[in-house]
Amino acid sequence: MDDNERFLAVARSSLERGGLEVVGTATTTTEALETIDALKPDVVLVDIALGSESGLDLVRRIVAATPSGPHVVLISTHREEDVAELVSASPAAGFVWKADLSARAVRDVVAAGEQ
Repeated sequence: MDDNERFLAVARSSLERGGLEVVGTATTTTEALETIDALKPDVVLVDIALGSESGLDLVRRIVAATPSGPHVVLISTHREEDVAELVSASPAAGFVWKADLSARAVRDVVAAGEQ
């Protein structure tokens, strides 16, 4: 989930090259919740800053709606140390800086969250 369609296209390509199947994308909170409900993904990436919407609020809504649902990974253009308190206060599995976004980085966060 990201409000930047160009980033979504680049991220999708990168993640798929790394072996992850991207089943859907969304640019709004409403679209994200509908897509998650319809497609039942294993992992959801959510940008912390979604224009006028809050990625942190979306994470809480995803977890509340689907407690045994997808692993949620926060992403941002801000470095982890700049958003560490926000990430740790959220129910997200973890964080990946957008500059480091890759299939491996997502897998590592999900694996760490499962331990």
